[in-house]
Amino acid sequence: MNPLTKVKLINELNEREAQLGVAEKVSWHSQYKDSAWIFLGGLPYELTEGDIICVFSQYGEVVNINLVRDKKTGKSKGFCFLCYEDQRSTILAVDNFNGIKIKGRTIRVDHVSNYRVPKDSDDLDDVTKQLQEKGCDNPMPSVSLSEDSEDDKPAKKHKKDKKEKKKKKKDKEKTNQEV
Repeated sequence: MNPLTKVKLINELNEREAQLGVAEKVSWHSQYKDSAWIFLGGLPYELTEGDIICVFSQYGEVVNINLVRDKKTGKSKGFCFLCYEDQRSTILAVDNFNGIKIKGRTIRVDHVSNYRVPKDSDDLDDVTKQLQEKGCDNPMPSVSLSEDSEDDKPAKKHKKDKKEKKKKKKDKEKTNQEV
């Protein structure tokens, strides 16, 4: 299917859902609830990763980007994959950026359900490798009134810290159940 036709169809679908007042759980976006990755196609070739992050960070924090480049020349191929910290940002990006023009080119923005890590990623740091292996989306924490003041702090923490904290909490719950 022609990429511009896909842009048009996605925009029509979004309009129809908005007119009907479709609930979030039955929206077409809900099938991508487990992925915080989006596909960007039709990008101008001169855009860099930084340029793309500047534009797409309007709707959430970008935690990973893979601008696909030609291996020999290093020039952009005009498409990339981008991961947000939160899956809800992907919905905003798809709804608002799909079909816009950047430097005279109409871009296509769509969800990615199962992004696969590029094979030639030997020179990546540990945090990036971990993000690529586990995925970027953190499930939204449930609202609870805990006595632990650490949970109430709005400060951002690394994903590793959050996982360690979750593990400690589970271990604590296990010991409480055993006692």
